[in-house]
Amino acid sequence: MACFEIRAITAAAVVILLLTAPHAANAVTCGDVTSSVAPCMAYARSGQGSPSAGCCSGIKSLNSKAATGTDRQTVCNCLKNLAKSMTFNSGAVSGLPGKCGVSIPFAISTSTDCSKLS
Repeated sequence: MACFEIRAITAAAVVILLLTAPHAANAVTCGDVTSSVAPCMAYARSGQGSPSAGCCSGIKSLNSKAATGTDRQTVCNCLKNLAKSMTFNSGAVSGLPGKCGVSIPFAISTSTDCSKLS
């Protein structure tokens, strides 16, 4: 897989992971992550048009679930593993939060150490 493709999905992971919302009550699983981002795959691969309503709903849902540092670390690691097996449009992936109306107060980086997320 090309380096930019891994960076793109990692960037998306970082975006989703670092979003904080104090609404989650249960621990996040890789199944939750996969289900949440599955509707985004067509857009993430092509970068054409806009992400679907289902994609944005999934990103917002994952944001709500990843309320603790442990949850964000789990999401980060799950998305990094997912990135190893997929090809993505880096621009599309890095722009997903903004296109879905989610604001994040940090730079997206592919060098994020999941263990340092809090």
